Amino acid sequence: MPMKRTFAAVIAATLLATTFTTTASAAPVQRPKPTVKCEFTPTPENPAAKPVRIPSPTAKAQGAADVYFLTNYGSFVVRMDRANAPCGVHNFVHLVNSRFYDFTQCFRLTNSARLGVLQCGDIYRQEEGGPGYKFPDEVTGAETYERGTVAYGNQGPGTNGSEFFVVHSFAKIAPNYTVLGKVIAGMPTFDRMVKAGIADPDQDGPPVRPIRILKVLTLR
Repeated sequence: MPMKRTFAAVIAATLLATTFTTTASAAPVQRPKPTVKCEFTPTPENPAAKPVRIPSPTAKAQGAADVYFLTNYGSFVVRMDRANAPCGVHNFVHLVNSRFYDFTQCFRLTNSARLGVLQCGDIYRQEEGGPGYKFPDEVTGAETYERGTVAYGNQGPGTNGSEFFVVHSFAKIAPNYTVLGKVIAGMPTFDRMVKAGIADPDQDGPPVRPIRILKVLTLR
């Protein structure tokens, strides 16, 4: 199908454009732990909105995961940092591989003087419809949320699940949200979303034209 060829072309072009090179160093390097243990707690009071298992408790703690999104406004690519949020990235990749985010809708778009984000990952409606479990935050208190930042949304400490947000302008918020990584390609997709408008006079609510995630995949 044409859509598949287009998405594949975006992936190939992005991989070519974002390939990293490394330089050898004579100084000894202290290597980080290759894995960490994560704690995923079932939430029977808030069951899974889609069939999905709890992730394995062992997560990679180094390297990156590139996640590719296709929406009805265009595509974008997020490079997630396993060293910064090993359990968060592990969970996100697990949900992607479980097709949890495919054919879902982003219910919140903001463009106020304080907050400019797109919020997604809620299957039913804003802040409702998670994966049936939660896990702790991975924050240091020094987090910032500039344009292109991708982070988990939550309803309080230790309530991460499937909800996430992408900063399309800036976010003047407390460092309480686990940062997954950054958008490395496709920021104009978010500019188009914002330009289409928000169905709220305070610029914080549902988008005028629905924003749909059609497909999400990761290659590593």
